[in-house]
Amino acid sequence: MFKLLKQEGSARRGSFETVHGVIQTPVFMNVGTSAAIKGAVSSLDLEELKCQVELCNTYHLHIRPGDDVIYKMGGLHKFMNWHRPILTDSGGFQVFSLAKLRRIKEEGVYFQSHLDGKRIFMGPEESMRIQSHLGSTIAMAFDECVENPAPKSYAKSSCERTVRWLRRSKNELLRLNSLEDTVNPRQLLFGINQGCTFDDLRIENMKRIAEFDLDGYAIGGLAVGEPTEVMYRIIEAVEPFMPKDKPRYLMGVGTPTNIIEAVWRGVDFFDCVMPSRNARHATVFTWNGIMHLTNSRYTLDERPIDPECDCPTCRNFTRSYIRHLFKSDEQLGGRLAVMHNLYFYNTLTERIRQALDEGRFERFRSEYSERLSKKCED
Repeated sequence: MFKLLKQEGSARRGSFETVHGVIQTPVFMNVGTSAAIKGAVSSLDLEELKCQVELCNTYHLHIRPGDDVIYKMGGLHKFMNWHRPILTDSGGFQVFSLAKLRRIKEEGVYFQSHLDGKRIFMGPEESMRIQSHLGSTIAMAFDECVENPAPKSYAKSSCERTVRWLRRSKNELLRLNSLEDTVNPRQLLFGINQGCTFDDLRIENMKRIAEFDLDGYAIGGLAVGEPTEVMYRIIEAVEPFMPKDKPRYLMGVGTPTNIIEAVWRGVDFFDCVMPSRNARHATVFTWNGIMHLTNSRYTLDERPIDPECDCPTCRNFTRSYIRHLFKSDEQLGGRLAVMHNLYFYNTLTERIRQALDEGRFERFRSEYSERLSKKCED
């Protein structure tokens, strides 16, 4: 299913065939947590914004509207009118980050909903059943997300539990895919590497989960407050032990610079709420750096957000107008900025793929990695 088309150093150019279409990698997945991009951006908009994969969340959709509702509506693709690939996060991160109270047992996690305090149980089997109801293209295995920093002894026992949960996740998804009434009988499964910031635990865990011969592998538990240099170090430590013939996914990352640097270190898949979240607060990304649209310098600026960009926002609206929308608390301002940022991220990975195709990614990295992290002075 995954074809490695070209390589430059550790950076990889590939294609990943799925039941919902071929994903060209490296790829940025646009985050629609509750089956919608925050900022009033629809599935139809996403096609124009060059989105290849949308990411939705098991926990949130289980809470509301309920995975049984989506199942009865024909699955997530039909429910949200999106016919390209969807990856569903297992819900593990949200259970550990949002739940008011939780108890971790071998069978799974008992916790309270962050919305109404309702008691819920989720383990590997439950997560797989919910994701099977959703019918996503790619399901993520249920894992334990440990806070950084954590005692090494606990991180080690957590890694061992994650491996046991992965075995249960795989067995349950195989069973679900064999049922006649399953939404997507060709649902794929990615496993998640854990181990906090301990190189030896990360490497050992990666070796263990690689034995399961899954459809892809993710690095989880990073981009949660640790220094960027530590994140890069962990990627470099783990990458040699990740299967070469399977896609690699760095969860929850990140800035444009993070993406360029992680591609350089061998990563294929990315997701992050940053482009939409920042856009809703008037912060946008351009090919000359980061811009804050409420700045008074844009009051009479007739230019688009980014003259190099041909997104729907930049083709039709000025910096002056979008600034006015934000200052007037008009929702359209957020929508236009979100559309620009998602287009920028999707174009970024498109340009990365082009650079890899043409054997010039090192030059691309040298030109843009640092520039995209700075404030735009234009």
